[in-house]
Amino acid sequence: MFELCSGCCLEKDHQRFFFSFLSFFFFFEDMRLCRTCALLALLFLAVSADSSEFLQAIVRPDVGSNVTVSTNLTECSVCIVSMVNSTESSCHSSLSLVPEVEAKLKFSCPQPIGQSYTVTIARSVECTQDACSPPKVETQPSLLTDFTRTFTWELKAPEKTVLSLSVIGGGLTETSQPCPDGYQFSVSTSKANSKGQTRYCGGGSVTRLDLANQAFVSLQAQPKAQVVRELFQTSAGRLKKVISIDSSTTVIFSQDPKEPECEVCTTKGSSLTCSTEGQKLTSADIPSVEFGCPKPHDVFNVKIIKTIECSETSCNPPAAETDPNLLNDFKRFIMWYITVPERTVVTLDFPGEGLKDITAGGDCSDGLKYSVSTIKSDGLTQTTTYCKGGTVSHLNVLGATTVTVEVPKGEKLESAAFNVKATQRASRMMSVTSGITNTKIVITRMTQGPDCSVCMDKAPNQKCNPGTLKLTNPLNIAVEFTCPHPQDIFRVEITREIASPFPADPVSAESSLFPGFNRTFNWDMKVNFTHTFQLDFPEQGMRQIPKEKTCPDGRTYTFFNYLRGTSSIGTFCRGGPVTSVQVRFKGRVSLQAPVDAKLDPFEFKLSNGPETSMTTIVKVNLPRGVSDSTLMTANYPSYFLDNMQVQWSFTVPGMHNYTVHFNDFTAPDCLNNQEVTVEYQKEDNTVTKLLMDPQPEHQQGNFNMVVKNCETNTTMPGLALNYGVSVMRSGRPVLCTVDLTKYPGVSLQIEKLLSDSYCEMSINSEVKEKINVAAGTTAQLSFLDCPNEDVRMTASKTIACNNMASCPVTTLTVPTMESCLPMPLDSFTWHLSIPDSQTWDLVSPTGSLRQSLQGQECSETFSLYLAEEVDHFVGNFCFDGVIQKVQVHANMSITAPGQLVSRTVGPILNVSVSDEIVETIIYTVSPNTMSPTLLATPNWPQGMMPYHTISWITTLPQHYKAYIYFNVSQPKCDEGHTRIDVMTLENKKLHLSITENDKLEGTLVGQSFYLNMSNCEPEAGHFGGLTTIVLQKRTYLLPILLGISGVLLLFLVVLAVVCIVTKKKKKQRMNRGSSIYMPKGNIFRPSDMHFTKTRSDNESHVYESIDDAMVYGHLMSNSSQDGNFPARYNGVQVDSYHTFVGPTDGVLPVIKEPDPQPEDQNKIFMDPSETFIPSRPRTPIDRQDSLCFQDRRMIDNELYTFKNVGEINTIQLSFADLESDPPISDEPL
Repeated sequence: MFELCSGCCLEKDHQRFFFSFLSFFFFFEDMRLCRTCALLALLFLAVSADSSEFLQAIVRPDVGSNVTVSTNLTECSVCIVSMVNSTESSCHSSLSLVPEVEAKLKFSCPQPIGQSYTVTIARSVECTQDACSPPKVETQPSLLTDFTRTFTWELKAPEKTVLSLSVIGGGLTETSQPCPDGYQFSVSTSKANSKGQTRYCGGGSVTRLDLANQAFVSLQAQPKAQVVRELFQTSAGRLKKVISIDSSTTVIFSQDPKEPECEVCTTKGSSLTCSTEGQKLTSADIPSVEFGCPKPHDVFNVKIIKTIECSETSCNPPAAETDPNLLNDFKRFIMWYITVPERTVVTLDFPGEGLKDITAGGDCSDGLKYSVSTIKSDGLTQTTTYCKGGTVSHLNVLGATTVTVEVPKGEKLESAAFNVKATQRASRMMSVTSGITNTKIVITRMTQGPDCSVCMDKAPNQKCNPGTLKLTNPLNIAVEFTCPHPQDIFRVEITREIASPFPADPVSAESSLFPGFNRTFNWDMKVNFTHTFQLDFPEQGMRQIPKEKTCPDGRTYTFFNYLRGTSSIGTFCRGGPVTSVQVRFKGRVSLQAPVDAKLDPFEFKLSNGPETSMTTIVKVNLPRGVSDSTLMTANYPSYFLDNMQVQWSFTVPGMHNYTVHFNDFTAPDCLNNQEVTVEYQKEDNTVTKLLMDPQPEHQQGNFNMVVKNCETNTTMPGLALNYGVSVMRSGRPVLCTVDLTKYPGVSLQIEKLLSDSYCEMSINSEVKEKINVAAGTTAQLSFLDCPNEDVRMTASKTIACNNMASCPVTTLTVPTMESCLPMPLDSFTWHLSIPDSQTWDLVSPTGSLRQSLQGQECSETFSLYLAEEVDHFVGNFCFDGVIQKVQVHANMSITAPGQLVSRTVGPILNVSVSDEIVETIIYTVSPNTMSPTLLATPNWPQGMMPYHTISWITTLPQHYKAYIYFNVSQPKCDEGHTRIDVMTLENKKLHLSITENDKLEGTLVGQSFYLNMSNCEPEAGHFGGLTTIVLQKRTYLLPILLGISGVLLLFLVVLAVVCIVTKKKKKQRMNRGSSIYMPKGNIFRPSDMHFTKTRSDNESHVYESIDDAMVYGHLMSNSSQDGNFPARYNGVQVDSYHTFVGPTDGVLPVIKEPDPQPEDQNKIFMDPSETFIPSRPRTPIDRQDSLCFQDRRMIDNELYTFKNVGEINTIQLSFADLESDPPISDEPL
């Protein structure tokens, strides 16, 4: 066992195993043997307790290998042991071994030996320009395998030589992580530069490593890892690439100046030409290139140049083709030079997704960048840059063009980058004709765009100019542009001189000249030096803007004055308060109109103005409401002319206040103690202020503002003024908060009725011409000077039902509007919507409805407006008619006027939802027995909607029949037919069924019936109908005959009774005296039934008894109507009979008896006409006394008293009212 341990060191694990073995041995063996073994074990422990771990190894480094064994631990060492007597000669922490010399090493360390030492085996490889020694990179696999080994190779070669290592037996893969198999390769250009290392693991696709002329390669192997001997095959020389170039292609290698220097070589003929700047290859050269650096793709960029030649009709080649794999590991710039003849257009068509313009800036996400450069006729180059993924699918170029595609490393371009087509360049010929004299036209190039010229006349006398062309009083002059879109290149200036006296017609721009171009229209005017010319603008006026800005619509006006040099009065846009400008002496109006600007036929009206000392007079009509108008002095922000003055005349609307405030001004340095003044003129009053003074605030009325400049120091800043005039209302607004959250579904609308009204409305501080308060919101409203006649307020509510369960019977009521609203409610509209499977049922809360038709009109203020969902009018309806119910199978709206809403306390209508009906609308009708009933189709007298169907369910009273008359307008149907059907409800008998082609006549129906009208799709005309129903009571023949017989029999019986009674009375009268004498008092005649006294002196009003049931005293409190009864009721009135007690007056008159009649002695009784008994007068039956009429003045109460005085006003009662029994009341009379 000691001999075994003499050459090696027991590891701690071995010691533990050994002690375990001894313990086991002592337990089982014989005691005597155990004593000997125990002594040996104790001796071993005594020796090993004070010694370190050690290892001995015999090594022999290969030739050319420098082996170094080292440790970083101070307590560890490596010693060389003598091969003869095993004595240690020397011990060190680092030890270098001699190549090809065998040495015995002893490693001693208290730490694990395998992790305490490192072994480095260094070799070198020397290369010439074409070979290396040794030719292979090898290792020494068996050397010290118990330790971590690092094999390093230093490779050297001449400058501009590439070292190549070909992997033997597999490949490598680049990595930044430790390798799992224990082998780690590293490659660097410097032994000390660890940051520049590239690490590899075994097993990959990298089979060749190209290195610079100085490189370091290392392999780190973990302990016990088996290393192969041969790793790489070495070679040296320039890196060679073989490329294929066609006759139309040139390849240029150019070095990136940011990268290290590298030599590129090409073979021209029999000689090799090298350069560090770059090389140019053509198809005539040998198709190979050599590089003096391992990574030329990091150093060089490649330009691949191709040529495309175009004629006037075609290009060769027709497509920009390229080899996608050619030098694709380099960054490439593939360029196509396209030659273009004169007046030829070349079209570039890009396949796929098109291009996107990034000329203004930006990068392409995929790195593919397109550049199109065109050389113009003036020699300048215009370049546009694109990325893929845009809307540009083709480009038209008008001159020699270069298309460049920048391709990053490793990216591939389509084999056909774009297609090329050539056509003759389209020119644009225009005929210029101006019927206005003193007109000049100047055409000027405005951009350095494509090659294009403007030419006058035709060949061979055609004159062309690429920049400018001037025309004077053009009359049918031909102008040709040598490019298809000259409006993108040239602008046109049209100047017209207008002399005084000025024409009465408005001045307008000649829109027919050069349409589609950017145009400037100038009008030059001139009058006497002290006079002005006046410019009046359309109703929308002008507003002043800073001169550096343009108007939103593109039409910008600039006014100039030439009184002293050139002075810009200001720059203006359409739509503002400036209505007129007066310019002194000489001036210009300039209008800039862009390509798409629409010119109005009326620009301004020109007339002669008054004489004035002002340079300019500007008239400003300030708008109503809140506004802020900005105005500036001439030339602002430059300076106003010295000793000049300008005037603004302001018209301020009534009931408004104005305030003048200076936004910005520059005060000049005045000479001769002068000052800049601002005068405010109002009627005969003038107020003068300085620039620093407070300006007028909250003033009313029209005024003039005059700014007078002084003589200034020209070396100092001059006068410049920018000011504003603010206008606001002078009244106090009515504020109101409308909270519609309390009324679900209700919205409010308020609108102005008059455009010129002073009314100002606002919602949430925003002025509006029409206010809409949405449902479920709260709004702050303001009204200023808004009388009721100027505004209209309407409200609406939306009721949506999904099914009958979600919509029970609903009463349409109008919520109470906010009391702070200053105007009444004009109307209230309910919008009702239901699904297609449901129907709306409308019932009047008073019992019935009546449609407003001719002859039965409703008051407009007390009628309901019904319409279907698409605003198709159904009709106006009021209450108390013949319509009991209306059913509508559509979404609809119901509008109630304001007066009806204000006078109706309860619901307007009762609305419910029922099942679907076939018809569009169904009316349930109970006709009137006393007057005709009118039924009309919706939208009468206009037509119904196509394919709509209307029905009337008509219920007749008992014992009545109906005559039906029609007034129908029939259309010419395009599809379908119109139909009118009448069918009885009880037995479903069809009484009438006609179409538009049948003759329509009235019909008679004896019982309740169903009337249906349906429309077609009209081609011409419309379908509508007005139906009249007249009721008549039915007569029966048998009852009539029986009645006549009964009457005759009754007449005979009455006649017999009368005869008998008459005969009996004659006999009684023969025995009765003819007169009675009373000794005193008045005469009393037999059978005289009246009192001779009047009511004022008799006692007929004295009651003997009074029945309690007839007491009316509690109802007779109002006696104001006692004198209103007619005089015919003032007669003798007797309440009860009193016994006659004889006359009470004076002497009775003497009565002279008549002489006897000799003619008839047997005549006992006198003829009634001759007796003193007066005959009963005939009672007149007036209209007011008939039972068929009733006085309108009478009030329906217990006494039937009159509610007013005046003439009798009767109304006819229906037979139903006469025939019906009076109601029985339990209340006492």
